[in-house]
Amino acid sequence: MTAPKGYERQWPMRLLRGTTVLVLLDTLVQAALAGLFVTGDLDLLAWHAANAGVLSALTVIQTVLAVVVWRRLRGPGWPAATSAALVALVSVQQGLGEARVLAGHIPLGMAVFGCATVLTYWAFTGRIQSAAPAGRSVRVAE
Repeated sequence: MTAPKGYERQWPMRLLRGTTVLVLLDTLVQAALAGLFVTGDLDLLAWHAANAGVLSALTVIQTVLAVVVWRRLRGPGWPAATSAALVALVSVQQGLGEARVLAGHIPLGMAVFGCATVLTYWAFTGRIQSAAPAGRSVRVAE
């Protein structure tokens, strides 16, 4: 069985869309776990720390996919750069959290959520260059 025409071209974008949603949802889970911990459920601090590793892995996967979309599909470079910056932000976020530097940890968490939101929005609404006519942008359909 052969894949539908254009499917080979669409898979990186489909995977990137799914990954951006996972990163955004996991960022929300992190905020919920932190909020529940602050209200007194001390066991959730361990869940919050463990989930930070999941978020870190997801941001690395997202960055790889954003680079594939940029290079293979001629997508814009800024999502790949922003995804790479998100990997760095999450790493710094983990360090600040482990050091209990909440004055930096909480605002940086908001920045991580903002970046994740922008990348998810772009993944579903952004345009990438067509491989056919140069200079024309087309929307990658599902």
